[in-house]
Amino acid sequence: MITLNRNTVIVKKYTERILQFGEGNFLRAFANWMIQQMNDKANFDTGVVVVQPIDQGLVKILNEQNGLYTLYLNGIKNSEAVSEHQIIDCIQRGINPYKDFDAYMANAQNPEFRFIISNTTEAGIAYNATDKLKDAPQKSFPGKLTALLHKRFMHFGGASDKGLIVIPCELIDRNGDNLKKIILQYAEDWKLGEGFVKWINDDNIFCNTLVDRIVPGYPKDKMDSITKELGYEDKLVVEGEQFHLWVIEGPKSVKDEFPAGECGLNVVFTDNMEPYRTRKVRILNGAHTTLVPVGYLYGIDKVRESLEDPIVGSYLKQTIFEEICPTLDLPDEELKQFSNDVLDRFRNPYLEHALMSISLNSVSKYKTRVLPSVIEYINRKNALPKRLLFSLAALIAFYKGERNKESIILKDNNDVLDFFKEQWTSDNYESIVRNVLSNINFWGEDLSKFEGIQELVTSNLENIMVNGMQKTLKSLVQDI
Repeated sequence: MITLNRNTVIVKKYTERILQFGEGNFLRAFANWMIQQMNDKANFDTGVVVVQPIDQGLVKILNEQNGLYTLYLNGIKNSEAVSEHQIIDCIQRGINPYKDFDAYMANAQNPEFRFIISNTTEAGIAYNATDKLKDAPQKSFPGKLTALLHKRFMHFGGASDKGLIVIPCELIDRNGDNLKKIILQYAEDWKLGEGFVKWINDDNIFCNTLVDRIVPGYPKDKMDSITKELGYEDKLVVEGEQFHLWVIEGPKSVKDEFPAGECGLNVVFTDNMEPYRTRKVRILNGAHTTLVPVGYLYGIDKVRESLEDPIVGSYLKQTIFEEICPTLDLPDEELKQFSNDVLDRFRNPYLEHALMSISLNSVSKYKTRVLPSVIEYINRKNALPKRLLFSLAALIAFYKGERNKESIILKDNNDVLDFFKEQWTSDNYESIVRNVLSNINFWGEDLSKFEGIQELVTSNLENIMVNGMQKTLKSLVQDI
């Protein structure tokens, strides 16, 4: 059987105008699909060069297929269940800067580049004090980007028209502002000069964004039937839902250069994305992150199965409507409608979204997606959100790395994994919870300062570990 590449299928080539940090499932099912739509429908003529942001990644396979892959979109479209697929050809090539740093830096000299897109997970936009300009490459994504921007600044003599529009997709608050702040910190650390700082501030645009599309990823369990349907081998098949939303906060000029509106894409250009962000992160992403340790330890592997289970499904609905929605300043009917839409998306009959695929960097996800609801609930109700905090206890149990005496493959930063490994050398639940809650590196503050939180989480953790998740969760759902 033939393999998908530019020798076996007829596809277009485009002018390389986007440098993209991240080759994972999400960007390929979200941003690259939209770029494809703009190329097909708005003559965008924009090709993507993908940079692998960490040492391990998919660039080798991506280059073997000449940047091509098949995207399946499955879900509700115009009130009907629809499954459709297409070959995405906007990615022109991939670069692994850990193997060829010169090839990465050479992109700085391309006069056609106009956009930077990234998705390096919530942990990706972070300052690393050990990064240096001479490194090849720098460890952090912002360090790599600063080095490239500085070379571009030097190569084009600080030309104002060679600045870039930076559109990060990492799910952190004010992602563009935070990325720019770190770049300016590196500019100071590395003594890159006032001219470079002025060029960053005046001639580069850093957008804050919100992204929304459920992307289960590579459909491993269905690949035999998919390969038969396609008639070619594709190691990079990715699945996503039909629903999509991209909110981009920036000047009007960004909308003028990024013709999403001409293609009917659900892209919102705004000067204030906060209402969109808060609703989405708290309800959609917060529900996902709340569910993962609870559902997985309960014995369920998929999001849809979790909704269909009477106990886990009830727990998640109660959490959304009774503990998350009351923390948001939007009309009740709007929150109810959005929440029901989220639950319908979770029930998508086409997508088998694995809980473990959402579990990457669960600690930082809990901080950004769930903790704000916890704190706001406490502030507004003068009471503890018992279900959201039950999820925190489940998260601590999850990081023990066991389910029914079988190992869980945990995926997080080494510092996080090492911390939990040390905690779980004993079964002193009170001590474990106290150390987790007081870990300021995790949460940005000492959570044990909230009255009653340590006792509640400890009690939940002990019940989970002694009585099991099924019995404990059933009691929680029925008792509250």
